[in-house]
Amino acid sequence: MNARLKEYENEAVKLLRSSDNAILSTISKKYSGYPFGSFVTFVSNTDRTIIIYASDLAEHTKNLNNNSKACITLSRDASGNDKQDSARLTLIGNLFGISDADKKEYSERFHTFLPDSKKYAKMHDFKFYRLDIERVRWIGGFGQIAWLDTKYWNPMAPEWKRSQTQIIEHMNEDHLNSIQSSFYAQHSIKDKNVKMSLLSIDGYYVESEKKLYFIAFDDPCDTMHEYREALVKQAKEYRKFELK
Repeated sequence: MNARLKEYENEAVKLLRSSDNAILSTISKKYSGYPFGSFVTFVSNTDRTIIIYASDLAEHTKNLNNNSKACITLSRDASGNDKQDSARLTLIGNLFGISDADKKEYSERFHTFLPDSKKYAKMHDFKFYRLDIERVRWIGGFGQIAWLDTKYWNPMAPEWKRSQTQIIEHMNEDHLNSIQSSFYAQHSIKDKNVKMSLLSIDGYYVESEKKLYFIAFDDPCDTMHEYREALVKQAKEYRKFELK
């Protein structure tokens, strides 16, 4: 991957990991195949798949149960006044209901990011769905446009996933200074009480003042060795940000 596309990829990942709402487009069942757009909240999974929590009564749910093709569009406002210069990420794929075997894992992650969604768990018509991504379109602003390589956007089960609880406990108990410095370096916030909370292939989330923040790696991590190396690299890179 050339430097320009790598930069686009990293910016796209940061937008994905820092967002929790988007426009979902499905293929209308009621109106002869027209696209149908709706607002949804979502959570990004350990990999880059998308999890939504949808009611059977929602129009988009009726659509996707008839045709799994879907598209999710995320955006971030530009720093200036020109809305056309805002960052946008379009994820095209298929949206499927998850199996009962995966329900506990998905619900825990979803409710951690969006705790207000727990109230819908009491309603029997709400179910989890996962967008398996097949195409990725990035617009970072004027002239910053590309279709991204989907290698790390496809569903994957990273090797370290089985050990994520141990990784989190180890980092919080033995390397809290590294978490603090990474948080300060990437978010300009000093917090000695910050804790590692959740992992992804692209980095990890920390909790500070009851809010979650994403700490990005330079490259995605599939194996335990890659994850360890990414954490060590950050610890060295951000040593100057250590809290006194």
